[in-house]
Amino acid sequence: MQGHRYPATMGRPIPLQARLRIRLGLDREWWLLAVAGGVGVLMAAVAIAFITPIRWLERLPEHLGPDHPTATTVAVLAGPILGALLTGLVFTLLPSAFRGHGVSRVLYAVNRQQSSIPLRIGLRQWLASTCTIGSGGSAGPEGPIVTIGATMGSNLARWLGGDAAGTATLLGCGCAAGLAAVFNAPLAGIFFTLEVILRDFSLRTFTPIVVAGVVSAATAQTLLGGQEPLFGQIPEFLRHGDAFTLGQTPLFIALGLFCALPAVGFIRLLPRAEHAFSRLPLPRNLRPTVGAFMLCGLGAAYLWLRPGAHAMPPFFGAGYAATRELMTPDFYATALQATPWVMGGLALAVLGAGLLKALATCLTLGSGGAGGLFAPSLLLGAMTGGAFGLGLHAAGFASAPSPAAFALVGMAAMIAATTHAPLTGVLLVYELTSSYSVILPLMLTAVIATMVTRLLHRDSIYTAELSALGIRLGSMSDLTVLRRIRVSDLELDAPRLVRLDDPASHLVDRMQDEGAHEFLVGDAEGHYRGMVTRHQLHDALVNREAIPLLTVEELMRDDLPVVRQGDTLDAALDRFSRHDVESLPVIHDQDPGRVVGLVSRAQLLRRYQQELERES
Repeated sequence: MQGHRYPATMGRPIPLQARLRIRLGLDREWWLLAVAGGVGVLMAAVAIAFITPIRWLERLPEHLGPDHPTATTVAVLAGPILGALLTGLVFTLLPSAFRGHGVSRVLYAVNRQQSSIPLRIGLRQWLASTCTIGSGGSAGPEGPIVTIGATMGSNLARWLGGDAAGTATLLGCGCAAGLAAVFNAPLAGIFFTLEVILRDFSLRTFTPIVVAGVVSAATAQTLLGGQEPLFGQIPEFLRHGDAFTLGQTPLFIALGLFCALPAVGFIRLLPRAEHAFSRLPLPRNLRPTVGAFMLCGLGAAYLWLRPGAHAMPPFFGAGYAATRELMTPDFYATALQATPWVMGGLALAVLGAGLLKALATCLTLGSGGAGGLFAPSLLLGAMTGGAFGLGLHAAGFASAPSPAAFALVGMAAMIAATTHAPLTGVLLVYELTSSYSVILPLMLTAVIATMVTRLLHRDSIYTAELSALGIRLGSMSDLTVLRRIRVSDLELDAPRLVRLDDPASHLVDRMQDEGAHEFLVGDAEGHYRGMVTRHQLHDALVNREAIPLLTVEELMRDDLPVVRQGDTLDAALDRFSRHDVESLPVIHDQDPGRVVGLVSRAQLLRRYQQELERES
């Protein structure tokens, strides 16, 4: 039934929850609001349960005691190796064919699997990320909490019997609620979901996600008894910064340009690291251990070159402590009172530490470790911004803002540039500081950094993994419309079948009698083997004297892709874009050799236009 919001039951009993929803007369949008509130409460508890062990494990070296520095250092350096072994064990027990990271896995589900994510994926990400991040691997907890929230939202929608659009919305509710609870930043969680995950700002999607994000943040604050985010207490001067002036505009434009360079380098380095590790002659689940050994070597070299340094290298773990330190004016106080050479040296040291963080993250995640990219991007942005601010003061710009302020703005710029989501970067840092004075430089720098990064590299750090799989995401409106409709929802053309051994003259006769220009070719058992398009028929008609000598097998093409009934329209259009044909065969989902019809390019575009008109 066209307007029905449930799948056809084909005579089966309607589920209890569906009967209740129909009996109460609740519209889908209002029903989703109530469910979104429940998702918010649930994800707040889940986020706390997920984050608490990681924070405890990260602070474990502090409890080992300063009286045994050597033992503490050995434990810190050996931690990532143990964590990588446990991560490999989790991957062995909970396998997955997809080789991307958390957010990329969610994007794949939204764009290719009707927002369906097995529960196993959420559990796998939870356990593996705890092992990787808690042991010192360079990754963040935000990507995993997005995957966990998406998994819970997706499975809840499936249990409730929602349609494709409702499933995507509840998946987004889980993502937004998880991020809102982790960062105490509901706006950032909401807009990250809309801007990156769903790429849909329609009201029917926006409203439930807002409810989930707000309820989750409020629940987390209630359970924790405070409003402190993962970073800890934000320096007071950042909450009451100086007003943004016109004279500072060129400085923050320059910062946006400057942040784009390490952002592009980070986006390009991660897939190259994944490719390099994939070539190792080792089982896939042992490769994180190789990355952990390399990370420990990097950490040992750092501690050896800096014998007075803390036992935990700044590029280990999520890096929140180092990020908070870079936002503190005291970190730069001594250097700002020294000579320009000292300031310049510290700027290079901070920038070098940022490069080490990027390299450490590529070793951890590129080798197959579990974790997110938000926290590494924040630390890389803080280091880039802090180094930029020190460089300005070293160059004689004594009236420039504090390097700590540039570090804060650099965080927003790096998040915006690496994710291609400027709203997310701006709102995240704004919510961390609760200072309106910082919003103007945040917006300017984030937009500049995003624009330049997109100019230099079309993919974000998340979509780069999808591009490697041949999946390209379109604009928000196009993708929202196209991914809601399956090929099976279209009225397919009846297949015109011919045999491999039929003479070519048979095609010419049918073309004249039926007006057909494209034929599907099957073997003796009726299995699909290829297709004869109008181009092959045209070539044959140009050389009519050869037609009696040819068979269908000699004319057909066996290199054309097929479309499955369950494919969404964006996937079908992607196949059309690769080949100059008018139609493609549609095969049965369960029987790949059985052709159920033909879908034409014109049909796809016609249905797409109808959906756009209905949405407007």
